[in-house]
Amino acid sequence: MSRTSSTPIDALLVARDLILERGGVRVIDRLSFDVGPGLTLVLGGDGRGKSTLLRAMAGMLEPVSGTLIGGGTAPYVPEPNDAARDGAVARDWLARERAAHAAWDVALEAGLLDAFALREHLDKELFRLSTGSRRKLGLVAAFAAGATLALLDTPFAGLDGPSRAVLGELLADAAGHTTRGWVVADHALPPLLAGVRLAGTIDLGE
Repeated sequence: MSRTSSTPIDALLVARDLILERGGVRVIDRLSFDVGPGLTLVLGGDGRGKSTLLRAMAGMLEPVSGTLIGGGTAPYVPEPNDAARDGAVARDWLARERAAHAAWDVALEAGLLDAFALREHLDKELFRLSTGSRRKLGLVAAFAAGATLALLDTPFAGLDGPSRAVLGELLADAAGHTTRGWVVADHALPPLLAGVRLAGTIDLGE
């Protein structure tokens, strides 16, 4: 495993000698990194622990050993694709997320609902939305929430071409942020992020 890191002084999340298991199998072995403001990529092939690492970053999975220390606020992981939320109406799901984040940007939310062509779906239950539409709903929340650190697991998957372009622009803008961070996990560098300045790369291998 290799990594590059931001300077620890501005780190939003710090891991040292992190060991993680999934189903009793070790998938992350003594990984150390710092996540700073801007855009950090977690890259790796199938089964290399990308989703497991994001769950640990979010506080949803306890490490076997090592340390994982945040900068004071819990990372945000929007989860409209969680089956437990199937019965929620999209509009209500967004309202709950909005109420939970004091820094929520209502104007940005409105703009992203248009950009991702989601307004016609807001009165549908989540189980009636396609995987792509549910993912787009989560992306609206991720960028509108104003969270110090947002975690996105393969966010380009299942998106149509125009939506992929919108996401590419959002992440390119996020890369220049000086106080907030985004972590994107994917199998390889998404083509729309080629040339974007990264705060760091955590490479879990092929």
